[in-house]
Amino acid sequence: MSARWHDIAHAKVGVTHCRHLPPRFDFAVQTVLPRGRPRRLAHQIRQDLWRALRRVRGFSPVIRLEPVPDGWLVTAGGRLTGRLAAADMARATTVLTDSRNRLRWMRHAGNSS
Repeated sequence: MSARWHDIAHAKVGVTHCRHLPPRFDFAVQTVLPRGRPRRLAHQIRQDLWRALRRVRGFSPVIRLEPVPDGWLVTAGGRLTGRLAAADMARATTVLTDSRNRLRWMRHAGNSS
């Protein structure tokens, strides 16, 4: 089994981090983060989302970062083979809104400017 992850850079429109091509969002949550290195941000967010949802049947994370005036619009979610329970959606939202996660992500990603 391949452990390859794909970082798809979109000229001037961000990056998508996924394992399976084409990337697919069967569910997604969004937030805005300050500027930082997009691939590093996507990798960190993917790791935390996976830790929170690894028991969801057929879950494969997809993270997309798109530039906005305030930084990055982060869309985090992914593929599923089953259904997503409301508690799992809440868990995904918590991953993106947790202040400790956000601080750690930004420290890791640095500043891209």
